[in-house]
Amino acid sequence: MSEVMDREKQTAQADPEAAPAAQQAAPAPEAAPAPEKSSLWKKWKGMPRKKRRKIVRLFVILLILTAVGLAVWRFLSGKDDSGETMVLTDMVQYGSITSTVEGSGLTKAKDSETITIATAGTVSEVFVSEGDTVEAGAPLFVIDSDDARAAVDKARQDVLGYEKQLAALRKDIAGLNLAAGYPGKLMETLDLNPGDEISKGQKVAVLADDTRLRLTQYYSYAYEGQIVRGQKVDVSIPALMSSLPGTVEAVHMVSRITPEGTKLFSADILVDNEGALSAEMAATATVDVGGETVYPYEPGKLEYYRTGDLNSTVNGTVISSTLVDFLQVSAGQVLVVIDGEDSEAEIFSVEQSLEEAQKNLETAEKNLANCSAVAGISGKIIGLTMKPGDEVAANTTVVNISDTSSLIVNATVDERNVSAVQAGMMVDLDQWGTYAAGMVESVSLSSTINNGVATYPMVISVDNSEEALQVNSYINYSLTASENDNCLILPLQSVRTVSTEEGETLQVVYVKGDRPDDALEGIMADETIPEGYWPVSVEIGISDNYNVEIKSGVEEGTEVFTQIQSANPWGY
Repeated sequence: MSEVMDREKQTAQADPEAAPAAQQAAPAPEAAPAPEKSSLWKKWKGMPRKKRRKIVRLFVILLILTAVGLAVWRFLSGKDDSGETMVLTDMVQYGSITSTVEGSGLTKAKDSETITIATAGTVSEVFVSEGDTVEAGAPLFVIDSDDARAAVDKARQDVLGYEKQLAALRKDIAGLNLAAGYPGKLMETLDLNPGDEISKGQKVAVLADDTRLRLTQYYSYAYEGQIVRGQKVDVSIPALMSSLPGTVEAVHMVSRITPEGTKLFSADILVDNEGALSAEMAATATVDVGGETVYPYEPGKLEYYRTGDLNSTVNGTVISSTLVDFLQVSAGQVLVVIDGEDSEAEIFSVEQSLEEAQKNLETAEKNLANCSAVAGISGKIIGLTMKPGDEVAANTTVVNISDTSSLIVNATVDERNVSAVQAGMMVDLDQWGTYAAGMVESVSLSSTINNGVATYPMVISVDNSEEALQVNSYINYSLTASENDNCLILPLQSVRTVSTEEGETLQVVYVKGDRPDDALEGIMADETIPEGYWPVSVEIGISDNYNVEIKSGVEEGTEVFTQIQSANPWGY
């Protein structure tokens, strides 16, 4: 068999074309059928490559989000895959602690001057620019103001007038005369004799002006608008059996209803008195309206045109009196001569008016001087609101000068820390990265309450000779309220505020180990405390952002409960 194969091999080598024929002559083994691919796979392969990549990316992102969400849930629930948690503790130990008070305030120049023009004017010259440093007495500007000059003139006249009035009162107070203010008839006169005492404001008579009398009449609304002020009327006086001319002084559109149902308005009628008329006389006024005589609803009674009390104006002694009932007097007629004692009240009143006028003069002269102003202090021009040619309105602030070498910070401190802040304490200041040192100048005892928190104004002084700090800008402050370099401390989260069943509020820590003798009972805690930890009351002191001072209650080396945390929050 091997010989036959050798011969065939040799034949193939000698005649290569014969080999295929021989191989074709031999029957080939039957090939296995290819497996049929699924339709999903055909769809996937038939997709464009770009779309397949997009689907893969979305699938990967979904897997990542699912994993992150599961991890976060495990962390928030405080459990790992096995549901285990860790109890965190800390040790009471000695250390240092510093309590600080922080806040912000507004910088202001400690010394400043504001120049305001009280009257309008035109700017003539300006000698400075905003940002300039000036010395006291340096000229600033010139404003031409007619109003300022007029105000000075008026104030001077007022002062002069009151000075003359006061001089006259002081000179003439001993001989004042009481006279009638208008013509009329005296009634209800007081019987005064020489030597009688009279007081200021005392009534000595009633003066009735009977030179004219007034009559009120009512007319029907049928004549509304036909009886007017100034219209002439006839006034019938039955007692004199005669008629006198009168004039309508005023018309009042009142609404008087008669028993018969007629609506009436009123008119005041004036009648000149030549001496025969008196109050309480019956009278009727008729009016001619378009040739028709209009009668009033009813007669009226004459009244005096005006009446008034005649009063003494000073305290003093009566020298003479001509007061008699029904005496007819003229305006200005002297009725009582009084030897007046010094009327201190009247003199005082004029003196007060004079003092006020003198203050007004000082203000007017100051404003006139401000129209050619000079710097009152040395400092920097931080506000200038005008240039030559500008029209300046009244009450306009035109220049601000501030001595920026020395500043104050107007700040506040809340009610929790105000007791720890005192005048003289050093303060660290920070204005957008620029640092400075200041000192508490004052702390007010008056508070302002906002959103339930009381704050107290505090003033901080700071040297700004290098002018590193900006004026009228906010600045942060920090000061050390208290510190202790060797005290027992614990993390803030180790100390809890709890209530007892009796309603008492305590500061406690939960101590690990055997139950101590001073462990508390009846604690109402709002969290779950692990087994083996016992509440003990502690006295706390100062605190910072991380730790709190323990004054009493536990000793150094005591292990206390802090918080519960998941043993493996990510579940790995």
